[in-house]
Amino acid sequence: MITVLIVSDIRLYRDGLAEVVARQAGFQLAGTAADGEAALACLRSRHPDMVLVDMAMAGSPSVVRAIRELTPDVKVVALSVAETEGDVCACAEAGVTGYVARDASLSDLITTLESAERGEALCSPRMAGSLLRRLAELASAQPLGASSTHLTPRELEILRVLAEGLANKDIARRLGIEVATVKNHVHNILEKLQVHRRGEAAAWARQLQTRRISGSMC
Repeated sequence: MITVLIVSDIRLYRDGLAEVVARQAGFQLAGTAADGEAALACLRSRHPDMVLVDMAMAGSPSVVRAIRELTPDVKVVALSVAETEGDVCACAEAGVTGYVARDASLSDLITTLESAERGEALCSPRMAGSLLRRLAELASAQPLGASSTHLTPRELEILRVLAEGLANKDIARRLGIEVATVKNHVHNILEKLQVHRRGEAAAWARQLQTRRISGSMC
């Protein structure tokens, strides 16, 4: 059973979503919150698996980042997203697992939630291209090559899995280690690469791999 927290400053919207989620097989409503502070309080007390954040709410990117910092393993789905390059990339950089466009249907919402639970992100081919371009920009801004020598073999292994977009608990399951151990390794990786977000580390790993492949083909 996937427990879900809904965050929106519009009561009619969050109550409507709450009814939809509560009726879906496999999902259970953990609660609703009108702002970031209430959302964080609910996270601490109820420990939901997934948080839906209304991106039309004032300060929503900051709310997403606060959620990710408090509970890195919780999957965050952005709602009411304008499907433009700027808005989708901003959501990705904030740390969302998936997003639901403003003109999406309830069926689209449920499909996105199911995909997010599997660690998959759904987006249009055009938006996928935008995200890849943004990742390339982030990677090109990072120093490559020598930094990887400072990572331990286990950290390099976790970095490669991190580049696939997996959450800590999914990485732990794949590698057969504790979630707390993964968290420690991810923290060390970010420090050693001198980046602040998992997405930046993942982009760094992809760029390094691309350059290694290109070099081997020369």
